[in-house]
Amino acid sequence: MIDIVKIKERIFMTLKKLFTKKFVLIMIILTVLLMGMAIISLCLGQYSLAIKDVFNILISGPNGAAVKAAEGGEFSANAVKVVYNIRIPRILLSIIAGAGLSVAGAAFQAVFSNPLATPDTIGVANTASFGAALAILFGMPVIIMQLVSAGFGILAVLLVFFICSLSADKEKNTINSDFSINVILSGIIISSLFSALVSFIKYIADPLDKLPAITFWLMGSFSAATTKKLLFCAPFIIAGIYVIMLLRYKLNILSLGDEEAVSLGLRIKRVRLIIIASAALITASVVSTCGLIGWCGLIIPHLSRLLTGSDNKRVIPLSIVLGGMFMLISDTLARCLTRAEIPVSIITAVIGAPVFIVLLIRSRRA
Repeated sequence: MIDIVKIKERIFMTLKKLFTKKFVLIMIILTVLLMGMAIISLCLGQYSLAIKDVFNILISGPNGAAVKAAEGGEFSANAVKVVYNIRIPRILLSIIAGAGLSVAGAAFQAVFSNPLATPDTIGVANTASFGAALAILFGMPVIIMQLVSAGFGILAVLLVFFICSLSADKEKNTINSDFSINVILSGIIISSLFSALVSFIKYIADPLDKLPAITFWLMGSFSAATTKKLLFCAPFIIAGIYVIMLLRYKLNILSLGDEEAVSLGLRIKRVRLIIIASAALITASVVSTCGLIGWCGLIIPHLSRLLTGSDNKRVIPLSIVLGGMFMLISDTLARCLTRAEIPVSIITAVIGAPVFIVLLIRSRRA
């Protein structure tokens, strides 16, 4: 007699193995593509370089390439400086920022069970923007501006948690049954408040000096990327990504709802706070260094789910690679399309809006 249960189990295990192999193959292909795009991006720009020279510069290392250039080698000293001092920090920063924003967006969408959640859901971006605008207004050094901006971004999280704590149910493991709604509404309040304060800063700023600097910074750009900026923000972004990667299994449980999560033994209040804080740290670090950059945290998680399903164990790693690719392509276009660099947020919006429309139509048909 045929055992239907065993047949179903074998089919399920076979499909699971095939799906796992497919995911690994996708990750390998996309990672190789990302590395190739990074090499091509090193060659492109107002100061174009031959791919052979780029490989020789990278193989020689910064010191060896400088020595060869001084001895009259195949490439000039300017080429070495462009590669190591300008393009490599910029490319690495764009990849890390794109990966961070994508992971933060995927985490917020899972925690709040909201497909439209973005890294700015709790108002971190606008609050960090206010800190940066305030620092620019008072003429603070760049490093101080980054610290002030990141500090205000963290302040947004504290304010949101404080507002939510007013309705806390201390006898339960969670804040209340409407946790997601409370956090989103609190984030809207904080975001609107600091958006108005940013407008006030722009209103009182010197229109010939401070105002253009604030406006251009708010548009988002990697044009001022340096090794120091990369070393300042990269550890915080990578730390936030690492924490979310460790908790990506629990994101699946959170998406089931509070009652199911508690029944499975998950301390949802603690897990939610850690994930939200990590995603907010990523967002604040990116905004404090690069300004406001939209769409990446919205469309990349959806694109990841389209390729690999809704399991966050796969969505989070895939979002890292796809987010880095998306931001690298956007930044390369921003600095190569015209002689005057275009703010990268304009490119992400121009690319992101049509892609999101396609994803929306596809999901509706499905």
